[in-house]
Formats: sequence, C-alpha cells, structure tokens
Amino acid sequence: MKLKTICTAACMALLASGLAQAQNYPTKTITMIVPFAAGGPTDTVARLVAQSMGTTLKQQIIVENVGGAGGTIGAARVAKAAPDGYTLFLHHIGQSTAPALYRKLTYNAIDSFEPIGLVTDVPMTIVARKDFPAKDAKEMLAYVKANKDKVTYANAGLGSASHLCGMLLQSAMGVDLTTVAYKGTGPAMNDLLGGQVDLMCDQTTNTTSQIKSGKIKVYGVTTKAPLAALPNVPTMSSAGLPNFEIAVWHALYAPKGTPKPVVDALSNALRAALKDPTVKQRFADLGTEPVADERARPEALRTYLKSEIDRWGPIIKKAGTFAD
Repeated sequence: MKLKTICTAACMALLASGLAQAQNYPTKTITMIVPFAAGGPTDTVARLVAQSMGTTLKQQIIVENVGGAGGTIGAARVAKAAPDGYTLFLHHIGQSTAPALYRKLTYNAIDSFEPIGLVTDVPMTIVARKDFPAKDAKEMLAYVKANKDKVTYANAGLGSASHLCGMLLQSAMGVDLTTVAYKGTGPAMNDLLGGQVDLMCDQTTNTTSQIKSGKIKVYGVTTKAPLAALPNVPTMSSAGLPNFEIAVWHALYAPKGTPKPVVDALSNALRAALKDPTVKQRFADLGTEPVADERARPEALRTYLKSEIDRWGPIIKKAGTFAD
C-alpha cells in the first residue's frame, strides 16, 4: 500500500511538472532543425512555418540547417536532443524512406520522435536544362528512351526527394540513366541552369520561380490535376506515364519523450501557422498548399508515417539502392 502511494505521488508530480512546463512553455528561443542545406525546398517550407509559429508561441524559432547523408545526420541529432520542446525537426518524405535506404540508422524513424503534425504536400515537376531538345513531355519521354546512354539525371543526393522521384521516373520509363548526385538541391539546380546536366525531378517550391522565369524547361507535374501555380503544365499521367503521381510531404517532429502538453502546444501553433494568410499565399506562390487541419495533428502524422514506410520499403528494396 505504501509503495502504491509513493508511485501515485510520483506520477502526480510528473503530471504536475508537465502541466507547469506547458503553461510556461516556451520561455526561450526554439531551434528547428532542417536536415538539408539552406535555400532548398524543405528549408523554404521550414522558414515560412517557423516564423508564423514563433508569432503564436511568442518566441523566436530559428532554423538550423544540419545537412548530410540524406537527412539522417539531422534526424540523429534531433533524436538525441533533450525532449523539452526546444529542439524541433522538420523533414520531408525522407523520414519514411530512410529505414529502407540505410542499413544502419542510429535512430528509429517512428519511435525516436514525437509527431507534431503534417505541414504540406509539395508536388514535383519534371524539368530540364533550357536547351534540352524535346519540346513537350511526349517528345521528352521518346528522346530519353532513344538516348538513355547519353541523358544525365541530377538529384540532391541519396534519399532526397529528387532521388526518389528519379527512381520512379526511370522505372516508369524503363530506362537506367546516368545519375549525378549532388550535396543538396541548390548545387543540382545550379548545374541544371548551367546546362551541365539534362534532367531533374524536383519540388515546385524549388522550381516554380525558375520555370516562370524561363530559365529551365518544364515537362510535367506529378499530380492528378494541373496546378494553379503552373496551369499550362500537363500532368505526367496525361503525358504518357499513367498513374505517375508523387508528392513530397513535410512534417514536424520533436524528440521522443517531449511532454504531451508541449507537443499539443506545438501542434496548435503549427495548425495556426497553416491557417495564416501569409503562409497560405506563399505556399500557393510556390505551387503547394497547407494540409487540412485534421492532418496537422500528432496522431494523423504517426499513422501516415507508418503507412509511408510500408509503401516505400518494397520500392526501394526492389531498386536495390542502399547506403551504409
């Protein structure tokens, strides 16, 4: 009986501590880790959301770029961080593909984090250097198949969104292109702009402005329907690759063990950010939009992450793409 009383008192003390932390939280600057270089599409999403969330929480949220190894270095850092709500993690679809891509991870993609909520589903575009010969998507598909030994495909590195899209694209076309892997989307885009590589598949948050300015050529979007931001660009499905659809979802996490009241406060701030007119307009300008409110919640992200791990595992294993 005495032991039970001690346990009950300890549990109540922990609960009281968590509630007090939530009431006072946050009392200092919050760091949001982005596991890729500054200036890339995930970084763009993070900075828009961080600024708005900071306003709601009445504390600054700074974005820190911790790139390398397809996002796994940044993920490992957050997994080891103190679970106090002052270290957050914004990652894209790579959180679900890392378990299949990397044989050795120092963290568990699900169990090492507290989900906060989904942020946005970013469509992708199939783009090429400005002077690539094909004038439209059908010509591009025919040209690539006929010149598969000469065409080069750029991506932002193993596990990046452009890498995953490229795997699906080459599989759908039945070709194996010479792939040039870069350390981030920025360098890959720079070489595409410079004409050093031929093709790339990348998020609209990184390509829309380049497409509209005419600096690169666009062949299609990876959505079921054309995008409002790029209304004249056909879907890849209509161009000859049936059911070729992929969106790069982004989501926010905290380290495992972060108190529920703090997670709830962060989720509420995230949901407020996704309703912020400024955020919605900037997302629209970049060819994307915030997720629906019910998806910007912890349990929705937990369920979705599990389903995405199950979806991508067999695809990656079939492709035989792994890293130590």
